[in-house]
Amino acid sequence: MSLSLSADRPAIPAVADDGVWLECIECGETFAPFDAVRYTCDECGGLLEVRYADLPTFDDFEGQGVWRYADALPLADGVTTQEGATPLYEVPRLEADIGVEALRIKHEGMNPTGSFKDRGMTVGVGVAKELGVGRLACASTGNTSAALAAYGSRGGMETLVLLPAGKVAAGKIAQASLHGARILEVDGNFDACLDIVQELAEAGEAYLLNSLNPFRLEGQKTIGLEILEGFLADYDAVPDRIVLPVGNAGNTAALYKAFRELVQAGELDEDDVPKLTGVQAEGAAPMVEAVENGADEVRRWDDVETRATAIRIGNPVNAPKALPGIRETGGTAVAVSDEAITDAQRDLAGEGIGVEPASAASVAGLRKLRAEGTVDDDERVACLTTGHLLKDPDAAAAAGNDPEPVPADTEGVLATLASESSPDR
Repeated sequence: MSLSLSADRPAIPAVADDGVWLECIECGETFAPFDAVRYTCDECGGLLEVRYADLPTFDDFEGQGVWRYADALPLADGVTTQEGATPLYEVPRLEADIGVEALRIKHEGMNPTGSFKDRGMTVGVGVAKELGVGRLACASTGNTSAALAAYGSRGGMETLVLLPAGKVAAGKIAQASLHGARILEVDGNFDACLDIVQELAEAGEAYLLNSLNPFRLEGQKTIGLEILEGFLADYDAVPDRIVLPVGNAGNTAALYKAFRELVQAGELDEDDVPKLTGVQAEGAAPMVEAVENGADEVRRWDDVETRATAIRIGNPVNAPKALPGIRETGGTAVAVSDEAITDAQRDLAGEGIGVEPASAASVAGLRKLRAEGTVDDDERVACLTTGHLLKDPDAAAAAGNDPEPVPADTEGVLATLASESSPDR
């Protein structure tokens, strides 16, 4: 495997199209980017990454949102709904409580469909149009289906989503439905859905837009670029650590790639690359298991369960890209309980930031690592929150205060206010 922070700029192969090509991370085979539909290496089946002849610097970026970084992407533009440019919130009370020098929350729930998946879809659906494919498809725990449906609809393309029956939050199903996707509920978990979608893609029945697709991760790497620019503007330094929830491990892989490209461009010193720190729920933690055991491969968990539905995944397909990202940057991975995730969701809500449970895993993980002494008190940390509170309204209601019945008169309201405060959660 050729992934390394210190890798030299790649030689430009003959198959490069306008300075862009695909390269296998396992055997190094290269492919033209748009001459055929492919997701993995024709020679060995390894994962592919997009490579560039010219790597941009921060001075090359113009505009706002994902397409501010067009010079770092395989297309000049895509199918867009003005995604990206999400807030990097200050959280002073949470920062003091956890005990780090600086803590910022990168809230990807503020994207158009309410999750980070929009960043990948603006590029991925744009590539689909470039390739001239017809039907788009994905397996999803919810957010991918919502984003694919929205961007496919905007691009005038048919979309198909496979969801694990009874395991997807209502807000996400509603989005996919309203945006016109054909929704198939599978009698199985997410990983079974992805197996089926991969088989459909291999048979030419659909264009796969899960994070196995290397073009989708190019859009997601702009999360890392925005975090670095935000910290440089506010602290004149990049963060020491980025903590992020891990499901299929696409964001971990994408951020690692963004940082490698900045190092190769001479824009970021290798010693300053943020430590990538992954967080999973205890009931769905195959990446954590691999990191703790020093394993080179992730063991598939066939039975996974957590209230953090967006990361209820037992077979992270991007593990071959993400594991080196954690290790090469000096990061780690940690598993947290569902109770700790809900507590972190409430903590964020106390700062006015509404997220779905999986998003709060990053804060829960940071708190655990800080208590264990893995994270030092002088660190500047960014926590990634990946989806909006309204993605999973049932979980939000369960974590919040219960409504209190009152009579239909002012006296009754005053009497209630004079009584004990609202019931404990």
